[in-house]
Amino acid sequence: MKKFYLGVDLGSTTSKAIIIDEKDEIVGRGITNTRANYTVAVEIARLAAIFNARFYLLKKQLGDEIEQRPEFKQYIEDIESVFEYLQFKKRSDLFLAALLKTANASFNGDIKSKVTHNIEKIFSTVKPKLKSEFIDGGLAKSNQFFRDIISEKYNEEIEKLDKELFEPMTLIYDKSITPVENEMVDFDFKELVYQSMGLLEEKYKKLAEKSAGKASVRFDAEINILTGNYENVSDSLKKHIDYIADFELTIANMVGTGYGRAILPFPKDSIKSEILCHAFGAHAVFPFTRTVLDIGGQDTKAIQVDKYGLVTSFNMNDRCAAGCGRYLGYIADEFSISLNELGPEALEAEKEAVICSTCTVFAGAEVREMLNMGEKRSNILAGLHKSIVMRAMSLIARSGGVKNEFTFTGGVARNQAVLKYVGQMVAENYGTDIKINIHTDSIFMGALGAAMFARRASLQKN
Repeated sequence: MKKFYLGVDLGSTTSKAIIIDEKDEIVGRGITNTRANYTVAVEIARLAAIFNARFYLLKKQLGDEIEQRPEFKQYIEDIESVFEYLQFKKRSDLFLAALLKTANASFNGDIKSKVTHNIEKIFSTVKPKLKSEFIDGGLAKSNQFFRDIISEKYNEEIEKLDKELFEPMTLIYDKSITPVENEMVDFDFKELVYQSMGLLEEKYKKLAEKSAGKASVRFDAEINILTGNYENVSDSLKKHIDYIADFELTIANMVGTGYGRAILPFPKDSIKSEILCHAFGAHAVFPFTRTVLDIGGQDTKAIQVDKYGLVTSFNMNDRCAAGCGRYLGYIADEFSISLNELGPEALEAEKEAVICSTCTVFAGAEVREMLNMGEKRSNILAGLHKSIVMRAMSLIARSGGVKNEFTFTGGVARNQAVLKYVGQMVAENYGTDIKINIHTDSIFMGALGAAMFARRASLQKN
C-alpha cells in the first residue's frame, strides 16, 4: 500500500496543507484563508490537498497518454475548474441563505423588504457571472478565496444601490460571512467529479452547436472536443476517474507547524517549529540554499541553513505586524483595493514616498495624511513596499547576512513590488552574484517542510 504524508502550516492569514509521497514528491496542495475557527481552516486546507492529490494521481496514472492526447489534458483541466466551481457554489448558496436569515432578524418593515429583495437580486445577477468565470474563465486557478471572490461581486452590486441601503447591506454581509466561512461543508470527491462531467457535457454540446459548419485546419484539444469527441473522451477516462475516486489515500503520518501550531489538534510530537519547517522545505526545493527569508502574515523570519537544510541561526520579528502580510492587508483596506492590486500599482510609482512610521496603525495615519497632501497613491505604495523589505533586510543582517543562494518564501513572495526591492537590496548589500530563488510553491514551503518531517518521523518509528 502506498503511503502519503501530510504537512499543515497554520498561518495567521492562510492555512496551507501539503501531501507528499514516499519520495518527498508533492502530490497535493491545499490552501484557504485562516478564519476565526482554526480547526475548520485546517480541515478545509487538508481536504483541498486530498482532492488535489487525487487529480494529480489521475494524471500520473494516465502517464504519457495525457501528453499524447491533448483532449485528455484539456478535459481533466476543465473537470478541475468545474470541480472548484461546485464547491464554491455550495458555499455561495449557504451564504445567500445566511444573508436572508440575518436580514430578517435585523430589520423590520420596508427596510427589511428592500434589503431581502436586493440580496436575491444581487445573487441572481452574480451567480451566472461566477459560473462562467469558473467554467469558461480562469477564476478556478486564480488562488482567490471564497471571501475574496464573493465580496468583490457583492460590493460591486451594492455600490449601484441607493445610499440608504449601503449601510444595512454592508452590515448583514459582515454578520453573515464569518459563520459561513467557519461552517464545515462535506464534499464527496466522486460525486463532485460526476457532477462536473455532467456540467461539461452541457458546455461542450453548446460549443459544438456554435462551431457546427465552421472548418479549421488548427488541431488542439478544444477543436477536438467541439467536433463531438468529448463523449469518447469522457468514456475513455471514466474507468480511470472511478479508480482514483475509490483509491484509498492513506496518510501515514502528519506534522503541523505555523503561527497557530500550538492549537492544532495534533499530538505534541507532531508539532514542529515554523523556523525548522520553512528552512527544510526551502532547502528541499533549492538544495544550495543557505539563507531563507519568510515574510508571513504575522511575522518575518530570516534563517541561515547548512548543506543539509538544518537551521544554524535565525532572527525573527513576531512582536508587530508591520512589515508582514497583515500590514499589507491593512494598507489594502485603507485604500479600498485588493491585496492583489498592491504590488502592480506600486510598480507604477515615479518615486518611493518616505514612510517614517514603523507601527501599522501610525503608518495608516501617515498614509492618509500623505493622500490629503496630494501624494500619488502609487508612490505611497512603493514607499510602503520598500519599508517592508528594509525591515526584512535588517533581520537578515542580524541573522548572518546573505550567503550563497537566497530563497524567499511565504505569501508575500508573490508580491512583485516586494520582489523588486528584495532584488535591489540584496544586490546593493551582498553583490550581484547572489542567486535569488522564488518558487510557485513559495507559500507552501512551511507545509512542505512539515510533511517531510512527518515522513522521516514515520521511518524512525518503523
